Formats: sequence, structure tokens, C-alpha cells
Amino acid sequence: MGIIEDWGLKIEELNEILSTRPSIRGMLSGFIAEYKLSKQWFSDSRIHAVKRYDNHDRKRLGDFGFMYRGLSYTIEVKSLQTNSVRTTDNGFKGTVQIDASDKRKITLPNGEELATTCLIAGGFDVLAVNLFEFERKWTFAFAWNEELPRSTYKGYTDAQRKYLLSTSAKVRWPLEPPFTADPFRLLNRIATSRKRKGG
Repeated sequence: MGIIEDWGLKIEELNEILSTRPSIRGMLSGFIAEYKLSKQWFSDSRIHAVKRYDNHDRKRLGDFGFMYRGLSYTIEVKSLQTNSVRTTDNGFKGTVQIDASDKRKITLPNGEELATTCLIAGGFDVLAVNLFEFERKWTFAFAWNEELPRSTYKGYTDAQRKYLLSTSAKVRWPLEPPFTADPFRLLNRIATSRKRKGG
């Protein structure tokens, strides 16, 4: 017996619950995106040692960790904001939030402490954006953390901003840089960069 049956729910009742409670629908959509992402990409034979991180562990950034070609990577999964999606002449555009759920104290690479909702630049390797709201399909866009926009908030100093990701980014379909539909091409670029830096 499954959970829905154990709760004594009919599919029509579950649909009614989700359609009238946007906050629950949004939360569930996020978990489904993580599940779909893992099925689509983490089951690939080139990926090893996949780990799902605890959402409540603020010291560990990223939702998943895995090994690829002998190197470790972390990936952060986010979804498009439903109310940001617009149709364009040749596709779609929307906005993805890339911030933490609440303000917390972080330590920047220069040792400075700061209370912010911004994520630290370099805190994870790859951003995966759930694009379901574009075409009602579970597809994803991937971007290298290093190429994501930095915060422009005037309340931060120039020194602080270079370590902080912008709290949002624009995504278009068909995809435009820094986003790509092929995570392995992106992972290979990151690996090449690491080797050049000796890391």
C-alpha cells in the first residue's frame, strides 16, 4: 500500500488539496524536481557515489554530491518562479531564485562574517534549474557557479559582493549562456579549470 492509499485519499482529493495550497505545491514541486533530476542524470554510468545532503545542514552547500571522472562535485537544485515565466517571440523567459530560504550568518573566503540570504560564490559547483514551468516538461538547465551573476546590492561592499551570488538570475528558452542543457560538457569544463589551477 502506498502513502496516498494509507492516508485514505483519492487522486481527486489530492489534486484539490494541492490546487488550493500553493505553498505546499511549490514545496512538493521542488522535491519532485530533485527526484526527476536524479533519475535523468545521476543514474548515468559516468556518475558515482551520489549523496543527498540534509536540507537543514547549513554548513554544507548544495543538494547533492557525486563523483565524476574521479573528481567530486556538488549541485544545487532550484526552480523557476512560476509568476516570472513569460512567453517570448521564440520561446520563454523566467527568473530563478538562487538564495537561501532565510538570512543566516556566513563566513566569506576572506574571513569576514556577514548575515545574508545570498549564497557564497563557489559554495557549490553546478546550479541545476528546473524548467517545468516553460513547457510543462521536467527538463533542466545547468550553470557553473563561477559564471553565475554576483550580487549588486548596494548594502554590501565591493569586497563582499565578489563573494556573493546574486539572489536571482534570468533564464531563457532556448537556453542562453551561462546555462546549458548538457551537464557533462559543463563538468568537463570545470574539471579542466581545476587541473589548470592544480585543484
